[in-house]
Amino acid sequence: MILCLDVGNSQIFGGVFDGEILLLKFRHETHRRSTSDQLGIFLKSVLSENGIEPAKVQHIAISSVVPPLNYSLGSACIKYFNLEPFWLRVGVKTGLKVKVKNPSEVGSDLIATAIAAVKQFSNKNLIVVDFGTATTFVPVTKNKEFLGVIIHVGMRTSMQALQSQTEQLPTVQILEPHDIVGRDSISAIQSGLYYSQLGSLKVILTNLQKQVFTDESPIVIGTGGFAHLFEKENIFTAIVPDLVLQGIRLALDINLTAQ
Repeated sequence: MILCLDVGNSQIFGGVFDGEILLLKFRHETHRRSTSDQLGIFLKSVLSENGIEPAKVQHIAISSVVPPLNYSLGSACIKYFNLEPFWLRVGVKTGLKVKVKNPSEVGSDLIATAIAAVKQFSNKNLIVVDFGTATTFVPVTKNKEFLGVIIHVGMRTSMQALQSQTEQLPTVQILEPHDIVGRDSISAIQSGLYYSQLGSLKVILTNLQKQVFTDESPIVIGTGGFAHLFEKENIFTAIVPDLVLQGIRLALDINLTAQ
């Protein structure tokens, strides 16, 4: 079995694979000061509580965009699983041609989603839209060229900015509003969050198609926590919630095969 971990700024998104089958998914709030014991105990507990014996984990693969947590997490893998983890980072094999000025600046989670998207939709131009702490857009050509990234403020980040910078606006649940015009503070914020993100999505995707993929329309893939909110908007060819975990697993496979 393979334990895959996507360490993001807000959450650690984890999954356990048996071959290509995803047996378990879980999330855990990211705490930058977590110790190796706290992380190791959590990981073993969440597996055991879901009927998976930790001893059956043969590999651990990690994508992390939170460097302060990496030492503790790596130590937890060694101490609690007796496994040196595979890190998806610059220098490992990905099967992609990363066409950016400084590859070390690209989040490993974006590389992971691109790897999985290319595997699932081979020989196609792609745009991967990932709704996380930031909403990111990654264009990938049919020749597996990772062209770069567009980074837009995420929905939860927008909500937190409103709440922290104003005296009277509350924290709200992020969802698709019933009406565009809010009748109270909560529905007004929900409408603004939804439609500002929707408008940005449409404008960015339209310009990517006009400026980058002039010869052939791309497949647009949505992933991440809030992608499902836009299912009815006819934006995405497919929504794949677990794309990052699939990509981390594939990156491990590529590098194990290359050994």
